[in-house]
Amino acid sequence: MKVKGKSSHAGAHHEEGISAIKELAHQIIHLENMTDYEKGTTVNTGVISGGRRSNIVPDYAEATVDLRVKTMDEAYRMGQILTTLKPFTPGIELEVEGGMNRPPMERTKTNVELFHKAREAALETGFQLEESQVGGASDGNFTAALGVPTLDGLGVPGEGPHAEYEHILINELPRRTAFIANLIKKM
Repeated sequence: MKVKGKSSHAGAHHEEGISAIKELAHQIIHLENMTDYEKGTTVNTGVISGGRRSNIVPDYAEATVDLRVKTMDEAYRMGQILTTLKPFTPGIELEVEGGMNRPPMERTKTNVELFHKAREAALETGFQLEESQVGGASDGNFTAALGVPTLDGLGVPGEGPHAEYEHILINELPRRTAFIANLIKKM
């Protein structure tokens, strides 16, 4: 999202400026309020920038927004909303560009059937495999969208995805390897 306003001196001529950062702040709150956990839709503004100096009303600001959805219908709905956003502030120019970089991995009959095989293989290997649907993204999103039965997240468990303390549980490597081998045998 790119926001263009009008710069002016922040003290002597503040009223002549139109703050791009202020507009972006309104847009960020508006966007993030679209998050709906029940629908599986999340909107996250992860990177923002703008302004040049504290004594200048900023004429430019931008943000990178991450959108996650569970269904293509929701992707279309949210896409329509995002591409038709209007400025809150008169005199602002707003430009939204980009799009979804992969389709959502929808829960399908064939994916559920594959999951049942995986759950059986996990039980035979000594652990309970739980089904979940998260807002992650992988190459599996592409195969699932093509109708290929797809599961994701079967690797080694760990903690802290994308955090500084992200790690896997090394002692789980043998069991997960045996599980994957058992699942392959069932295919």
